[in-house]
Amino acid sequence: MNILLTGSSGFVGTNLKNYLENSSEIRCLSVRYKENQFFKFDEGALIHLAGKAHDLKKVSSSQDYYDANFKLTKQLFDAFLVSELGVFIFMSTVKAVADEVEGILDEDAKPNPKTHYGIAKHQAEEYILSQKLPKGKRVYILRPCMIHGPENKGNLNLLYQLVAKGLPWPLGTFENQRSFLSIENLCFVIKELLENEMIPSGVYQVADDEVFSTNELIRLLATTLGKKSKILNLSKNMIRAIAKSGDYLHLPLNSERLQKLTENYVVSNQKIVKAIGKSLPVSSKEGLIKTFKSFRKII
Repeated sequence: MNILLTGSSGFVGTNLKNYLENSSEIRCLSVRYKENQFFKFDEGALIHLAGKAHDLKKVSSSQDYYDANFKLTKQLFDAFLVSELGVFIFMSTVKAVADEVEGILDEDAKPNPKTHYGIAKHQAEEYILSQKLPKGKRVYILRPCMIHGPENKGNLNLLYQLVAKGLPWPLGTFENQRSFLSIENLCFVIKELLENEMIPSGVYQVADDEVFSTNELIRLLATTLGKKSKILNLSKNMIRAIAKSGDYLHLPLNSERLQKLTENYVVSNQKIVKAIGKSLPVSSKEGLIKTFKSFRKII
């Protein structure tokens, strides 16, 4: 299959390209939003990963998110509808539905995004779903939760560095449960969507099967490193005060990072697993250990 891939230089794009290139012809597209631009595509599939993620440095304007995540997606999808392409896969996010989750998030939840990032992704989803799909075409909107894997330099890498340096984890009083997604499982799901014409078009959340608390991650990290875990049960009020100060003093811990490290965010993957009809190849624990071991090359 011929596959057009946007966002190929990012973490997901790099891994997906390597995963698919033995079975498909991959052509990487460098795209960004420009007014009144048009795309023309041949037959095959289009996987749209390019977009603007959260800007932790707070230097981006709100319009940047709507241009990159909604308007560009609209242009690409419009081109798909009139092209010979048979499959369109759009990488959205669970943040297009909810920034905070009570219970378990599934595809039936009413979207209520709070950030420009989530709102723009949701607008792109709404536009795609509002269009009449020509016969013979398939469209998949994927909502992954926190993606991790080798060479990913996210919050998991920060936790790794903390444990590797023998520093204690100070947030032990925050008990949470959250879902993660191994990059290998995400690539597996996308390959199945490309190859299995029986999987119906629609919106699918993507997550590993099991959930972990941050305290459990610390213990797993320590085990991976052959160290003893050090978890402190400091006052929640004190930790929140430090994080609030970090918003202004640019400390390693700020309010947004505290929320990401301690929030409950459990995502159901039952719809996609049932649609594929196969189990995900990597368990949550196995995927996390692979990611942790890869960090040894970074620090």
